Amino acid sequence: MSHAFLLSLVTFIYLGAGVGYLLYWIFRWEGMGRVASAVAWAGLLLNTAGWGLRWWESHQLGYGHIPLSNLYESLIFFAWATMAVYLFLELKFGGRILGAFVAPIAALIMAYASFATNSEIEPLVPALQSNWLTAHVITCFLGYGAFAVAFGLGWLYLLRPKNPGEDSLWRYVPGKEVLDNLMYKVILFGFFWLTVGIITGAVWADQAWGSYWSWDPKETWSLITWFIYAAAIHARLTRSWTGKRMAGLAIIGFAAVLFTYFGVNFWLSGLHSYASSS
Repeated sequence: MSHAFLLSLVTFIYLGAGVGYLLYWIFRWEGMGRVASAVAWAGLLLNTAGWGLRWWESHQLGYGHIPLSNLYESLIFFAWATMAVYLFLELKFGGRILGAFVAPIAALIMAYASFATNSEIEPLVPALQSNWLTAHVITCFLGYGAFAVAFGLGWLYLLRPKNPGEDSLWRYVPGKEVLDNLMYKVILFGFFWLTVGIITGAVWADQAWGSYWSWDPKETWSLITWFIYAAAIHARLTRSWTGKRMAGLAIIGFAAVLFTYFGVNFWLSGLHSYASSS
């Protein structure tokens, strides 16, 4: 069984989990909620297994590198990180309705990876032959996964009425204060890992290209993204920003993440471009 087959299955498993979470929310079907969680965990485990199998296959081909080197591999890890952060929150804080927003995001990421990118295992180019590759990519994508979850929480906050009626589906969603607090914590988690990712990237850049920072488009947009989330945290701590402002920054921040990841790779030429390998 190849990694490509396993990872293609993950797309549909995450989608199935999203449908299950939605059914749980609409019909308050507790059994379906448990099934959706089980399916999401199965998807995460299979995502991990497929990623690990790709790593093993690269060793069999004589390349032997961790699968984080191109667009396909980074998307696989992006989906994994998104679901891992969400499922941790589900275990820690309970509640499954957020899964109806997050699982489809992970499914879309996997679908794009499976159907729109080159999944061939290839040798690393010299610039990527460094242990800093692992540290930089993993930390960045842990941050991206957290920001994807914060994006879902931001929309939940904005869409939930303050006082939903007795017949409203929104009365089953946690209150705005709970959503706001959780969104802020997830942003803090993501900001920490993005910061570490930028630092490890700078060290890696110095080793590979002789400079810690060269204002490459990817570096510039990573810094813009960092400043958006830094501003959100600063405003929270110094000006007590909550509610719609924080939700708006969570959504704007994730838009910056997507542009940093996709827009720069395909529309702006630079040292980090994946366009030629996708």
